[in-house]
Amino acid sequence: MPVLVVDHGSTDRTREIARAHGADVREREFGGFVDARRFAISQVATEWTLMIDADEAIDAQLRHSIAGAGTGCNGYYVRRTTFYRERALRMWRDELLLRLFRTKNVRIDPFPSAGGSAQLHERCTCDPPLGTLDGMLLHYSYPTHEAYTVKYDFYTSLEAQGVHPSRARAAFEIARAVPRFVWYLFGRGAVADGIDGTRVAWRSAFYPAAVRLKALRR
Repeated sequence: MPVLVVDHGSTDRTREIARAHGADVREREFGGFVDARRFAISQVATEWTLMIDADEAIDAQLRHSIAGAGTGCNGYYVRRTTFYRERALRMWRDELLLRLFRTKNVRIDPFPSAGGSAQLHERCTCDPPLGTLDGMLLHYSYPTHEAYTVKYDFYTSLEAQGVHPSRARAAFEIARAVPRFVWYLFGRGAVADGIDGTRVAWRSAFYPAAVRLKALRR
């Protein structure tokens, strides 16, 4: 299976390692998350595309499911679990994402968590029929609490640039943070992950409010 790697100025040995394993590496200045994915898709010459990020891995069951996926669908959802400090958190389990699809059928659009026009949290969509594959996509995005904090600050600041400053909307999102936090704790099981789960549940619940508060400070 041909592998395409789009590299946006990485400072480790990504390009060298990828090329050593036979990947086609394209170097390109970073122009935003949506732009990056759209560019990558435009470079794919095969009928089907499996899209994964540098901090993601495929477990054995998903690898087997991908190899056996039929051609009766235009795309397949995979389930993703995100890790925090090397631990799979309950509130981040089984997120459904369209990652295997017919190359010419896919659309990539931004999906900012707090609304607005920020070009991030991109989602892939395509016309049905669609299927779901067994197995898990493993997302190792937050190896430390510090890494989580840096990304949280980066994404909330980026989203704040795409929303209209509004004191009323900021107050509304602050009020919504508490019931959302309770839902994450008990509805999605974050409380069972102890201090890590509770910390992430609160920061996630407060995320839209953080975006709106930053927008007020622009």
